[in-house]
Amino acid sequence: MRTIRSKLPRVGTTIFTVMSRRARELDAINLGQGFPDYDIDPRLTELVQEAMRAGHNQYAPMPGMPQLREAIAHKLAGSYRQAFDPELEITVTLGATEAIFSAVQALLGSGDEALVFDPAYDSYAPAIELAGAHCVHVPLEPPQFRYDWQRIETACSEHTRLLIINSPHNPACSCIGAEDLVHLAELARRRDLTIISDEVYEHIVFDGRVHHSVLSLPELRARSVAIYSFGKTLHATGLRVGYAVAPPELTAEIRKVHQYNTFTIATALQWAIARYLTEHPGIGGELGAFFGAKRDRLSAALSGSGLTLPRAEGSFFQLIDYGRISSARDTDFADELLTHAGVATIPLSVFYQQPPPMTLLRLCIAKRDDTLDAGAARLAAYARDRRTRAEASP
Repeated sequence: MRTIRSKLPRVGTTIFTVMSRRARELDAINLGQGFPDYDIDPRLTELVQEAMRAGHNQYAPMPGMPQLREAIAHKLAGSYRQAFDPELEITVTLGATEAIFSAVQALLGSGDEALVFDPAYDSYAPAIELAGAHCVHVPLEPPQFRYDWQRIETACSEHTRLLIINSPHNPACSCIGAEDLVHLAELARRRDLTIISDEVYEHIVFDGRVHHSVLSLPELRARSVAIYSFGKTLHATGLRVGYAVAPPELTAEIRKVHQYNTFTIATALQWAIARYLTEHPGIGGELGAFFGAKRDRLSAALSGSGLTLPRAEGSFFQLIDYGRISSARDTDFADELLTHAGVATIPLSVFYQQPPPMTLLRLCIAKRDDTLDAGAARLAAYARDRRTRAEASP
C-alpha cells in the first residue's frame, strides 16, 4: 500500500473527543467538552419539524437562505447599530469552524504568516497549515490573558497577513477591551493586515460588560471577518449553523471556498432559525445573566475546597486553579480528576504551542444545575481529601 504523507502530521484526536469518550467509559460527569446537557427551546424543535413537513428539504442557496441572512442582518444591526448587507456581507456556514476554515483558505497562501494567540482554539492552526501558511503563536500570559501589543508587534513580519482573535475567549474566559480594538486597528493599518474575529460567545459576557466586536469599529469592520454561531446562542451545538460577516470583497473570496467546501447548509435548519429569530428578536440578550448565574453557582460550590476560580469574564467556560493542592502537570491532574474524582475537565496547556507553567483546567458551565452541583461536589470532595492526605504524609 502506498504510504500516505500527512498534511497534518502533528494532529491527532482532539482532547475534547478523548476526554468525552473516557468520561462515558468511566461514567464520569463531563464538565470538559463545551456542549449543553439540557433541552433546547421546544419551539425551535417545532420549527425544524414544520420546515421539513413544508418541504424545505432541498438545497438552499450557496450563501444561505435569504430569509436567514436578512434575519441575521437585523440581529447585527440591533447589536452593533450599523447596517449590514445580507446579500453581499453575510454567509451562512456549517458552524463557526467551517466559517473560520473557509476564511483562512480564502485569505492565506503559501509563504504567508498568520498570528494566533495562545491559548488558541484548536481549529485555528490546522486551518492555517492546510492553507500552506505558517502559524505564529503569540502567548497570552495567565492569569489575566491580556494582549501584549508590543509583543504582538514584534511577532509580526513582512510575511504576516492575518491575525485571528477570539473574544469572549475560549478557553481563557477573558474579553477583549475597547482599547485593544484601537491597538488592533492601528497595527492592522500599519501592517495592512486582515482580521478573523471569532465572536461565537458574543452574548455571553458577565458583570455588566459589553461585547467589543470588530464590527463596532468602522476601520476594523472594513478589514475583518467576524464569525458567529447559532449553536452557542441557541444552546444547540449540534445544529452546526454559523455565519461569517465581512465586507463584500472579502465575502466574495470566502464564498469561493465555501461553495466547494460545504456548498450549502441544511435548509430546514436555516428556515427554522430564520423563523425563530423573527419570533425572538432579542435572542441572546438573556445569555449573560443565564450563564453568569451558573458561573456563580459553580464558584460558590467550590468555595473552601482548595480549588480557586479566576473570575470568568465571558464564554460558557470557567477555569479552575488547582495549584494549592497539587503541582502536577495539568494533563496529569485532569487525568487524576477523571480517574479518581469522576469528573472530566480540559487541561489548558493543550491550547498552547509552548505552554507556560500553570495549574489551570477548563470547565464547561453550560450544564444543568444538578450536573454542575454533582460535578462540583465530586471536585470539592476530592480536593479536600487530597489536601488532607498531603498534610498527613510525613
